[in-house]
Amino acid sequence: MSDVAVTPAAVRRPDGVWARLRRRKLALFGMAIVVLMVGSAILAPWIAPYDPFEQHFEGLSLYGEPLPPGGDFLLGTDLLGRDLLSRLLYGARTSLIIGVVANGIALVIGTLIGLVAGFFRGWIGSVLMRFTDLMMAFPALLLAICLAAIFQPSLWIVAFVIAMVNWVQTARVIYTETTALTERDFIAAERTLGASTTRIVFRHILPHLIPMIVVWGTLGISTTVLLEATLSYLGVGVQPPTPSWGNIIFENQTYFQSAPWLVFFPGAAIVVLALAFNLVGDALRDVLDPTLRGSN
Repeated sequence: MSDVAVTPAAVRRPDGVWARLRRRKLALFGMAIVVLMVGSAILAPWIAPYDPFEQHFEGLSLYGEPLPPGGDFLLGTDLLGRDLLSRLLYGARTSLIIGVVANGIALVIGTLIGLVAGFFRGWIGSVLMRFTDLMMAFPALLLAICLAAIFQPSLWIVAFVIAMVNWVQTARVIYTETTALTERDFIAAERTLGASTTRIVFRHILPHLIPMIVVWGTLGISTTVLLEATLSYLGVGVQPPTPSWGNIIFENQTYFQSAPWLVFFPGAAIVVLALAFNLVGDALRDVLDPTLRGSN
């Protein structure tokens, strides 16, 4: 029997993460929106047509009402005659800073608690997971409102408050995955060879958790942005005159019928940004999950 020659074309090399992402049109759409939003937030001081705090005398009608979109004010003005586009651009900075910082803190806390509980288990894992269950029993929004009412609301306090109510889901997921990993044969072999706890955790368990952490980090930003907007809308988030998408809606809600653009534009920005991060997070989950790679 003659050997069958295998040509290089017959051997298909596995695609990388970026190659698989490029085949997902919705993921590319989401990433484009995220890049556009982040770029607009970073460049806000240079691309905003006006100072977001400046009250324009010509920004109100003869009856003292906000101006509609058009003319010198592309998206119109608010109830104080301030340019809405400029406030939305600066509000994007506030929302994204809180989203990234709060989600980053929540990821660190959740990963640490889930990793320790899943690796050591026993009474340590029981105490940490019962504490996690206790935190999950409280409605996140109600707990965030209570914490925000205790502390003086500011940008960094709001980020801290949101992180304190958002780490529990990450902890649960990391705990489940860590528990499964500790039962794998390669972990048992490492323990048999006398490997230290530090080596097992940082060389073998944590690298397996990184894809999950990346996915939850991406998905968590949309949740964080929505929660920040909710807190600001309720008056316990970032306080005016500092612009955020939530407090822009809060400030202008009385003009909902006569000036609907004051609510529509910031509301649309919140929805679009949350949708974009969800699209990217879902795509990363499918791409990085080895059980789903065959369908990509």
